[in-house]
Amino acid sequence: MSSEPPAPPQPPTHQASVGLLDTQRGRNRSPSPLRSNVVPSPLPTRRTRTFSATVRASQGPIYKGVCKCFCRSKGHGFITPADGGPDIFLHISDVEGEYVPVEGDEVTYKMCSIPPKHEKLQAVEVVITHLAPGTKHETWSGHVVSS
Repeated sequence: MSSEPPAPPQPPTHQASVGLLDTQRGRNRSPSPLRSNVVPSPLPTRRTRTFSATVRASQGPIYKGVCKCFCRSKGHGFITPADGGPDIFLHISDVEGEYVPVEGDEVTYKMCSIPPKHEKLQAVEVVITHLAPGTKHETWSGHVVSS
């Protein structure tokens, strides 16, 4: 029985062991979307939309429609155009004004195509013109207002 303390661990000499330590060291880093398997959203938001697409959309005509659905936690919803046709995608960053849209709200909007194929449309510069009667509306700051 020896009273000597155990020897300190020696650095690995095998190449596979060195890679293992580098991997473990990388786990202490903060998560980065570039390192993980997270795919960035292909949908253009107000922040990621190109300047030329913003100019084209702002010069376009104003359409009318009704909010079909909107989920604040997911950050998107759909608008049913007043003239018929397929539903239009709506992103949270494109809603103007102080209220969160709810089903039945009448809105005006302009349209912009969604890359990369530019086959589908997205509503931009969305303004709620009439709040749906008999519903509770939430402001972006969290206050609830009955209409």
